[in-house]
Amino acid sequence: MKKIISLILSIIIISGIFAGCGNAEKNANTDTEQEKVTVRLGGLKGPTSMGMVKLLSDNENGLCENKYEFSLSATADEITPKIVKGELDIVAVPANLASVLYNKTNGNIKMIAVNMLGAVYIAEKGGNTVKSLADLKGKTVYATGKGSTPEYVLTYLLSQNGIDINKDVNIEWKSEPAETVAIMKTRENAIAMIPQPYTAVAETQIEDLKIKVDLYEEWKKLDNNSEFVTAGLIVRKDFAEENGDAVKAFLEEYKKSTEYAKKNVVKASALIEKYGIVKAEIAEKSLPGCHIVCITGDKMQKASEGYFKVLYNQNSASVGGKLPEKDFYIIY
Repeated sequence: MKKIISLILSIIIISGIFAGCGNAEKNANTDTEQEKVTVRLGGLKGPTSMGMVKLLSDNENGLCENKYEFSLSATADEITPKIVKGELDIVAVPANLASVLYNKTNGNIKMIAVNMLGAVYIAEKGGNTVKSLADLKGKTVYATGKGSTPEYVLTYLLSQNGIDINKDVNIEWKSEPAETVAIMKTRENAIAMIPQPYTAVAETQIEDLKIKVDLYEEWKKLDNNSEFVTAGLIVRKDFAEENGDAVKAFLEEYKKSTEYAKKNVVKASALIEKYGIVKAEIAEKSLPGCHIVCITGDKMQKASEGYFKVLYNQNSASVGGKLPEKDFYIIY
């Protein structure tokens, strides 16, 4: 009888141990989910959001350190109030807008990464007269972005190649890239400055259109200690101060996401369409030319400062009236 009682007690004790382990494991899993910081992430339709799609996919499968709630906007005007009002935490925006918001919010918006370089091209239809920016002298170029960064970048790059944009070349400014593409379809030997993904659209619709100059590469040739910084990632100051580890984790996951997008163009393009950024066909063709990156730390600051200075010298309003101070950049 004593042996039977001892056996029963042993079974009860062992069962209790396993039950305790099971509950501990369950509680650990629950605690892990509770410990995840919710990051309200915002992006724009187009190339500025292409690099984050693997992160979004991993988030759906519970594979990220943070929990991301993603919001996609059609225009910068739509997304800007959301981060200013505190409705979003981290957002991908045009680089100069990051500086504008920093100045408008008295430093409450910070930059944590450069996520896109260049992605603007000079294309020619039917002819072979353009091989460099210097070849644009005396020609008509269709373009968009009058009074904004495309004009300032083109003005700067042309000047560095000995061309005065007001005297040596005829720029016909159009309201939007789609209008420029439409003109290229009907005009023989037309030349245009076109951003991605419209460059890819034009290539699919116009058989004899060729990309002749990559403005990103032209900027690099100048060796001016900066980059042609098209877009960046910004964060609200209070969110970064309260959730520094979460922001660091995001940057690590975002960097892996951009690397995936560049190495797996077809799969990434399918995700780009899934999240409503652009159609997969266009993404597949444009993604390699979008120069998707994740540049952080001192390199981010160095690349951006020189770019902002170029814009400021063209029009101070383009960066919010003054160049951002050192505290604009969060260096991890």
